[in-house]
Amino acid sequence: MREEISRRILAVRSQEPERIARLAATRRRADTLFGPHGRMMIIAADHPARGSFRAGNRDQAMADRLDLLDRLCTALARPGVNGVLATPDIVEDLLILGALDGKVVIGSMNRGGIAGASFEIDDRFTAYTAEAIAAAGFDGGKMLLRIDPDDPATARALESCGRAVTELAERRLLAMVEPFIAHRVDGRVRNELTPDAMVRAVAIASGLGVTSAYTWLKIPIVPDLERVLAATTLPTLILGGEVSDDHDAMFTRWAKALALPTVRGLVIGRALLYPPDDDVAAAVDTAVSLL
Repeated sequence: MREEISRRILAVRSQEPERIARLAATRRRADTLFGPHGRMMIIAADHPARGSFRAGNRDQAMADRLDLLDRLCTALARPGVNGVLATPDIVEDLLILGALDGKVVIGSMNRGGIAGASFEIDDRFTAYTAEAIAAAGFDGGKMLLRIDPDDPATARALESCGRAVTELAERRLLAMVEPFIAHRVDGRVRNELTPDAMVRAVAIASGLGVTSAYTWLKIPIVPDLERVLAATTLPTLILGGEVSDDHDAMFTRWAKALALPTVRGLVIGRALLYPPDDDVAAAVDTAVSLL
């Protein structure tokens, strides 16, 4: 499978790069943001562009691109999975492989806050733009928003995210905002995953842009999630976060979150692409069954 993936991608990238735009223009688009279960079931794979490769106890798991693409193709082919969230390089690889027909495609926009960098909070928009997402016929854009009260770069990040929300809304495209309150601990950015911090992050993210009509939130599961979600009326998606050794407990947490009225689906990456037993298909099928 690796050899076939490599052959097909390299043939286009080295000999027919213009074909990538044609593949985007001619692919069959999704009729709706929702799958047959009435929810969104999105596979996320935008981590490598921020220099983040860890999955569970595997420090470099996502650094093997062909392996990642193989896992993505497996996940996207499972019934009930209706989309992908990724940066241009991965989206284009999946276009070449024919894995995006009929799928929702969310382009990851700000990947400039490289993991571990001194400028991590200054999360520049270095990938998709709203204009490029619309031109390719994709369905929306996602942005990460870390709010560090002690880092002046937070102001630029807020302004940039607000502008992106506005530009996506002008094109009637979904704006998926992933907000956190963050702090530097021993020189590294750490998200504060408490109910109070997430209430604050959700409230700030909800007010970005000239309209929130097309804004959705992507948040982690934290204690007292009901109180967090009471801070907004925006549709919400649950993110998967780190790979857990206890998959049963992880699935139970997702099921409880999905029972809340404003939760409209799951956006899961490493937890499904790199399960402890490496059975991607089984992990994805279990997640879909929760919907």
